[in-house]
Amino acid sequence: MSFTVTIKEEVSKLKSTRSETIAELSAYIRNNGTITNNKITLTTENHFIVERVVDEIKELFDFKPTEEVIENLNFSKKELYQITIDKNLDLVEKELGILDEKGIYYDVVPEYIVGGEEEIKAYLKGAFLASGSINDPKKSRYHMEILATLPEEAVYVQKLLNNFELNAKILNREKGYMIYIKEAEKISDFMKLIGATNAVLYYENVRIYRDQKNMTNRLNNCEQANMDKVFETASEQLKQIEIIEKNDGVMLLDDRTKVALEYRKKYPEVSLKELAEIISIETGKTLTKSGINHRMRKIKELATRFEKRETTNE
Repeated sequence: MSFTVTIKEEVSKLKSTRSETIAELSAYIRNNGTITNNKITLTTENHFIVERVVDEIKELFDFKPTEEVIENLNFSKKELYQITIDKNLDLVEKELGILDEKGIYYDVVPEYIVGGEEEIKAYLKGAFLASGSINDPKKSRYHMEILATLPEEAVYVQKLLNNFELNAKILNREKGYMIYIKEAEKISDFMKLIGATNAVLYYENVRIYRDQKNMTNRLNNCEQANMDKVFETASEQLKQIEIIEKNDGVMLLDDRTKVALEYRKKYPEVSLKELAEIISIETGKTLTKSGINHRMRKIKELATRFEKRETTNE
């Protein structure tokens, strides 16, 4: 079972007030239904959604719509269920804010359908049940989307989502519009908003694990980069010492720099900070990282002079 189906099944079991049911059904029909003069047709791959929609229509309008299994043209192995509303159509369309008194389709749902915050949440739940999906955080990037056929509906759903500061955006697709959220925290907030409590717990646990894993990887990469830098620096300093010794130039260094030279040869794998600490402990004379840097610069300068002299003699 996909993560999206798990979420939809969970929220399909939630109880609603009458006004919430009207808002949810309105959104479901607007984002899933095919509306003609004599019927409304709804399709889904999830039987639990069929049961919910049928029960809601029966509760609101006191009749049971027709339900049947039809051929799935998307080449999916899943069965495709179809709900047909062909009774009391005029009442259904007007009560759910689909058509106005003159039988004209509302571009966006009338405000009285989503008059309160709970009704807005119910509308978003209906839109998600109709055409929404959320990626499993274990398997891919964070992504939540709701598909809308009409631009007015897409903009309206985006507006409702952003009333809750979810930073939803719209992308124009070939066959409609995709309202989407990419931020993990915002997707989690959306699931809380529609009542998918168990899904939120799963999502947050996976998200925390992924964040910790990513942090560990970043720290490991950073540590490796630092180690590479330490080895590179130490290797350069050892080459400089080799040049000085080859030219019998150690005697040209002051005593403190000679100590640094000897300790670098003795501890070729440590960082400058660690080298300063070792010298401080073993000699009893405090040496800072800045101090060891200063001495290593003197070694570099002397080695550079010998290199230039060799180049000139050539």
